[in-house]
Amino acid sequence: MQQHSFKRILIIATRQIGDTLITTPLIQRTKEIWPEAQIDFLGFEHAKDILHGNPYLHQIIGTSQKPTLQEYLKILQKIFFQYDLAIITQPSDRSYMFGLFAASKRVGVAHPGKEDHGWKKWITQYQVPIDYFQQHVITEKLRLLTPFQKNTNKPTDFLKNNPPEIFVTPPISVHLPIEIADISKDAIVVHPTPLNAYKRWPTANWAGLIEHLSRLEIPVIISGANTLSDHALNTEIIASLSESAAQTVTNMTGKLTLSELGTLLKHAKAYIGVDTAITHLAAACNTPTIALFGPTPPSNFGPWPNGFRGKQPYLIRASSQTQQHVTILQGGQDCVPCRKAGCDDHANSPSACLNELSLERVLTALNTTLKFT
Repeated sequence: MQQHSFKRILIIATRQIGDTLITTPLIQRTKEIWPEAQIDFLGFEHAKDILHGNPYLHQIIGTSQKPTLQEYLKILQKIFFQYDLAIITQPSDRSYMFGLFAASKRVGVAHPGKEDHGWKKWITQYQVPIDYFQQHVITEKLRLLTPFQKNTNKPTDFLKNNPPEIFVTPPISVHLPIEIADISKDAIVVHPTPLNAYKRWPTANWAGLIEHLSRLEIPVIISGANTLSDHALNTEIIASLSESAAQTVTNMTGKLTLSELGTLLKHAKAYIGVDTAITHLAAACNTPTIALFGPTPPSNFGPWPNGFRGKQPYLIRASSQTQQHVTILQGGQDCVPCRKAGCDDHANSPSACLNELSLERVLTALNTTLKFT
């Protein structure tokens, strides 16, 4: 696999918004290795706006989460051997299938063990095994470029010796809606709504947090997706507030594009959120960020502190840990982090580690954060 032969490269990430955002260091590094190459991206339609204005991409190709046969054929027709290299950042059958038909050379991530020895292993020239506990996902993606590092005749890990600064690239800034434009620089953004319920922090704690910010006369902007569950949760939080605290809140649930949300976060005084894509976006925007983690290992999926050098910003477990502008809080149970879908291991399961993560600990972290803003 010679570097100079790659003129068109396709990066594939058919997963959610956060999984798309964390490919941006890979996109940037790919452009650094092949500055003259055309780099395209293939991912989910609903997630691609997180790449809005990315300076290293030529084209973004969207696909639905559950394509029809006709949609599959249309995408395959568009990408069919149009590329010299396919970089497959997810281990799914769909991602590998797109890679198979897009390029003659392919690298990809894969589950260690049995799956690696099947057809996915056969069609790739290089694979990076997933480690859900000890390897950060950004490191995992960057390791896909190991065979292509310069000045060597064999694969070398450029993250080992004199590692570069690594940045996650947020979407470009845009104009903010008028209702938040004037308060954005004084506000704290809170994001209570994860994709799945097992990553939730209790509603009463969010209400207590907002009451505290109200007493400090700090305006609060609540964000969330335009879904029934996000609207319901954020409405419930606001309804439980005192009248004076409710007046300090601007509810922007479902009202912001990802570019607008990124712009808001670039302005905001601080951000507090659960383990979700928007927490990664806050970190990418260099916003002072407090992330509430439950079952997920921060060592695998903690929000990347922009400019960090090396493979691993975080410990797998710590009551509180801070890297640059990002603070991660975890529950104190012996099972943390279990990497299950909550205590009952399903999407709507409770998570004791989050239910027992006290408001007082979050306020302590917030007080420390605000001293440096």
